Amino acid sequence: MKNTLRCMALVAAGLATIEQPVHAYLDPGSGSMLLQILLGGFAAIGVATKLLWSRLTARFGRKPVKPGQRQPPAG
Repeated sequence: MKNTLRCMALVAAGLATIEQPVHAYLDPGSGSMLLQILLGGFAAIGVATKLLWSRLTARFGRKPVKPGQRQPPAG
């Protein structure tokens, strides 16, 4: 197991040292798309957190008192 991991680490290090020219560029639209992806991800995390929080509070919160029932004493 240790030899396999060591061999994989050596191969990864060897591949990381090989440089090849890349004929590509990032235009302003790419940066804008990346920003939209990040903001959308943050918004999705916020919505998921809000939904989870509301489900948790609904499950563990106080139950509404039906008309005609007495409220239990606080404390």
